Amino acid sequence: MNPYVEILRPGNAMMGAIAIILIAIIDRSLNLPIILAMLAVFFETAAGNVINDYFDYQIDLINKPERPIPSGRISLKNGRNYGYLLFLLGTICGFLISYLTNNWIPFIIVLIADVVLYLYAYTLKATPLIGNLAVGFMTGFGFVFGGYTLNNPTIISTSIFLGFFAFVMTTARELVKDIEDMEGDKSEGARTLPILYGAKITSVLAAILIVIDCALCPLLYYYHVFGFYYLIVIAIAVIIFLYSAVLIIRNQDRETAGKVSKYLKMGMLIAFVSFIFGTF
Repeated sequence: MNPYVEILRPGNAMMGAIAIILIAIIDRSLNLPIILAMLAVFFETAAGNVINDYFDYQIDLINKPERPIPSGRISLKNGRNYGYLLFLLGTICGFLISYLTNNWIPFIIVLIADVVLYLYAYTLKATPLIGNLAVGFMTGFGFVFGGYTLNNPTIISTSIFLGFFAFVMTTARELVKDIEDMEGDKSEGARTLPILYGAKITSVLAAILIVIDCALCPLLYYYHVFGFYYLIVIAIAVIIFLYSAVLIIRNQDRETAGKVSKYLKMGMLIAFVSFIFGTF
């Protein structure tokens, strides 16, 4: 794969854009602002991935030596400039959305995203819990961004609820990833939660967040946001989430943490699919 495509982590960036697609499906809308919103989220997520790899160069030499920058396929300077270009593209999309809809909240959201993503990569990532919350916040923000792009009060309320769900589960997954990356983080003096307070306490916190999200899932049916088909599909995601919580509490080694991180990502994708089925 071309290193400039690989460093974007396209799957990760597309998962961010899925938030916009889901909001558009719920509202049964497709227009130019929504398409621009998809592009904005893709560019912003990709920019965050690239600039994070730039600042994490030394850590990734240990944790992820195969990535484009630590492997030498992309220079540090080119990686940094590539990240800046992606931020610019995302910001332009945000401006166009606000210009077309005469609503400047989407543009403000993109500007906030620029700042948070850069600060996360530069300093917040090494701050215990704050860095995890920042990633969760940005994931949830994607849904809210979609809601304000459509500028429909009902959809905005739904997007905030879905954003909170994504925020909690993503924060849990980031805690699990910190457990997985402890070795490399220690070598660079990072002050992540598992390093400061231990992998066991971190795993318990992640499990609590997972259980909270699972408890929230039926509310979307109870309050008539989604229909019966939502319950059927979300049940699969809930089983995966709870299984992941049990796994990480039982064992906090790197291999288990890696598996749990993948399971949580899979569960989130299934949850997103349940939102689509819930509209029928």
